[in-house]
Amino acid sequence: MQGKTVYNRPSWFGPSLEVTSSRLENNILQKCKVILVTKKTRGPILPPRSQVQAMSFVTLLLTILTSSQSILIVWSKRAGKYEYSVTTANFLVEALKCALSLAALVRIWRKDGVTDDNRLSTTWDEVKVYPIPAALYLVKNLLQAGLDFFLQYYIFAYVDAPGYQILKNLNIISTGVLYQIILKRKLTEIQWAAFILLCAGCTTAQLNPSSDHVLQTPLQGWVMAIVMALLSGFAGVYTEAIIKKRPSRNINVQNFWLYVFGMIFNAFAIMTQDFDAVMNDGFFHGYSLITVLMILNHALSGIAVSMVMKYADNIVKVYSTSVAMLLTAVVSVFLFGFHLSLAFFLGSIVVSVAIYLHSTNKARR
Repeated sequence: MQGKTVYNRPSWFGPSLEVTSSRLENNILQKCKVILVTKKTRGPILPPRSQVQAMSFVTLLLTILTSSQSILIVWSKRAGKYEYSVTTANFLVEALKCALSLAALVRIWRKDGVTDDNRLSTTWDEVKVYPIPAALYLVKNLLQAGLDFFLQYYIFAYVDAPGYQILKNLNIISTGVLYQIILKRKLTEIQWAAFILLCAGCTTAQLNPSSDHVLQTPLQGWVMAIVMALLSGFAGVYTEAIIKKRPSRNINVQNFWLYVFGMIFNAFAIMTQDFDAVMNDGFFHGYSLITVLMILNHALSGIAVSMVMKYADNIVKVYSTSVAMLLTAVVSVFLFGFHLSLAFFLGSIVVSVAIYLHSTNKARR
């Protein structure tokens, strides 16, 4: 016969607990087993295998998309110039991402029905945070250089595709610093050492022995890369914070509202920069198959990044950046005749080691 044990608690904590002794013993044994397994494995409980496989696929997809992104941008130029409007291209990227998110939601509604977590309707308190990252991404893309070019496109006037991938890794530094400031995450000494290695690798990869200048990339290219890294890092950290604020919220709902504001801001950019050109020449003037592929690439990359931020963090994205940098260099050899110098090869190795150290030593709160 099972005995009963009454555990008295303070009145402010609630009523006393009345449980059977056998149930109490079972609970204690279960907790002991969890502790023993945790200490034996010395690591967190792994997520379901299907989730691991899904995240691995998304990370691999992000790597491929990232490596081909800068190549498509350079490839879309004709005679060294962009014949299409980059403002309209960015608007179509946001519109495509919004449509893909909505299509994914419709599929979920048909399969699981409408719930509080996947409901598209929401409150202003939840939506009001999305214009901030949307505006940050717009500012990152928009450079006030005669109001003619976007930063991501204008930087290619000074940097080739492999060099651009190297300089993009500077956003790891801004991400690490902002993690400590915004998300209150402390970084290990190894991670800070990795940041120094990253700067050294970026500099080494840009060395050109045949040039009179120490750095192959002009000062304008470095300034644009640093500004781009700061904006990208802040936008990434802030986006990760608001996406993870409500873990149960469906990622497609969060993406939908983020991309809606992205469309609004990019529409404003079209009206202020290319309104006359769009009205006279047409919205799709200068578009080609490469331009369409570039827009599709950016849209899928944006969705893949949001999924990584939702279910992992920006650290996972670092892996794809490292591999993408090497893939871009290899592909550029065949497409653009890019020469893999010893400096670039050594710089790529240093950057890859820095990224590996940064990723294996995850940030702790």
